[in-house]
Amino acid sequence: MAEDIFDLIIIGAGPGGYVAAIRAAQLGMRVAVVERNARLGGVCLNEGCIPSKALLDSSELFALARDKFSLHGIVIEPPRLDLAKMLARKDDVVKKLTDGVAFLFKKNKIALVQGTGRLQAPQNNEFHQVEVTPVRDLGLETREKNSDQGPGAGDREMQVLKGTRVLLATGSQPVELPFLPFDGKTIVSAREALSFESVPEHLLVVGGGYIGLELGSVWNRLGSQVTVVEMLPNLIPTSDGQVAEGLLRALKKQGFTFRMETRVTGATFAGGKLLVQVVSGDRKEEISCDRMLVAVGRRPLTAGLGLEALGVALDRSGRVSVDDKYQTSVPGIYAIGDLIAGPMLAHKAMEEGVVFAERLAGQASVVDYEFVPGIVYTWPEGASVGKTEEQLKQEKIPYAAGRFNFMGNGRARCMAETDGFVKVLAHQETGRVLGVHILGPRASDLIAEAVTVMTYGGSAADIAMTFHAHPTLSEALKEAALDVDKRAIHS
Repeated sequence: MAEDIFDLIIIGAGPGGYVAAIRAAQLGMRVAVVERNARLGGVCLNEGCIPSKALLDSSELFALARDKFSLHGIVIEPPRLDLAKMLARKDDVVKKLTDGVAFLFKKNKIALVQGTGRLQAPQNNEFHQVEVTPVRDLGLETREKNSDQGPGAGDREMQVLKGTRVLLATGSQPVELPFLPFDGKTIVSAREALSFESVPEHLLVVGGGYIGLELGSVWNRLGSQVTVVEMLPNLIPTSDGQVAEGLLRALKKQGFTFRMETRVTGATFAGGKLLVQVVSGDRKEEISCDRMLVAVGRRPLTAGLGLEALGVALDRSGRVSVDDKYQTSVPGIYAIGDLIAGPMLAHKAMEEGVVFAERLAGQASVVDYEFVPGIVYTWPEGASVGKTEEQLKQEKIPYAAGRFNFMGNGRARCMAETDGFVKVLAHQETGRVLGVHILGPRASDLIAEAVTVMTYGGSAADIAMTFHAHPTLSEALKEAALDVDKRAIHS
C-alpha cells in the first residue's frame, strides 16, 4: 500500500465523501476512501436522514391506521405496535442503502481503507500523506466483506496512504451540553433516540429544530407524551415565520407540549425518573420525564485530523476555511460538507462532492448556495427555499406575496390532509421568485419545482403559466404563484 500513489484520498464516506469519490472515479482519478465505521454512508445513512425517515414513515402509517382510517370508511381493530419489527425494518432499509454504496465503490474501483485517518506532513513536499489507524472493534464479517474493496481494505495494521490531494469529509456530531452529558440511555442524542427499546411514557426534547421535531413526531405517534423545550420564541428559527407558526399549531393538535423561551439548566435522577430543571423568565420549575433527547445542534468533526499541525485554518465558528474550489489554507488539502460554512445538510454535501471533483477535473461547476432547500419531515411537512418574508423586509427588498391554502386543493381534500399552505415570494418589479415556503402534505417533494424555477431565474408568472396536472398537490404552488398578482382561481 505504501507504494501506491492516489490522485485523491478522501477521509470520510458520508454523503459528501462517497459522492465525491464516485464522481472523481468516474472522471478517471484513482481514489482511496478512509472510513472508520463498518458501514459506509456516514451519519446520514446510518443514524440520521435515512433511519429517521424510515421511522417517520412507519410511525405515520401507524397513526393513520389508528386515527384516520375511519374517515375513509375503513373500520379496523385498534392497531397494535410491534416496535421491535418496526426498528428491524428501519435497520434493513439502512443496510440495503449502505450495501448499495459499498457496491458502487466496487463498481468504480474505489479503494476502501477501514480505519481512522489523520493528516501527516507531505513527504519531500511532493505527496500528501494520511496515516490510517485500524479500528479494532470492526467485526470479522466486516473485514471479510471489504477484503476485495481495494488495496489495504482487509489489512488491520497501521498504514500510510500517499496522494496528490486529500479531501476532508468527516461530517459533524451532535452538540453535547456540558451540564447534560449524554449517557446513551436516558439523556441521549439522535443516534440513541432512533433505537429506543420501548416507547417512552414521557419524552422531553431539548431543541425545537429539525431533528428534535422529527424524532419527537416519531415517538409522539407511537404513544409518547412529548414536551419540547426551546430557548427561542419560534420553532426552526431560520424558517419562514408563518411556516413556524403553522407547524406549532399542527403539532400541538397532535399532542405535543411546547415550552418556548425556556431553557434547561440541569437534570437529576430520582425514583426512576429524570427530573429536568427549566427556567422561563424568572420562573423555575422541574419537569419529570423518562428520556431526554438533546437536539441543540451539531458541530464539525475535526478532532484527530491533524489540522493544527499542518496549519489548516479554521474560521471563528470552528469550521474549516476554504476557497471557491474547496481548497483549505494548505494547498492540496480540501474540505466539504459539514466541515465548512453553510447548512449541515446531506444534499448540500453531496452537491459539493460532485462540484469539488468536477472542478479538480477542470470543469466550471458551481454550487448554487442561494437555492439549498431546507425540510422538516414532520406531518405536515415544512419545506423552504430562498428568502423568507422576514429577510426580505429586513433587507428592504420590494416583494409581493402569494399564498394558497391546501384547504382549497382538490387532491389534499381527497387525502384528508388539508393543513397548511404554499407561499410564493416574488420581486415586486421583476416578478422573479425570491422564496417559496410550504407547510403541508408532501412539501418535501413539492419544493423541488420551486428550486428548479429559482435556479433558472424564473418568475411567479412562469410557475402560473405552467401546466400542473389536476388533481395534484402541485396545483397549490400554481395557485400561490397566481396569487402573487391576485389572480388565484380557487381561493
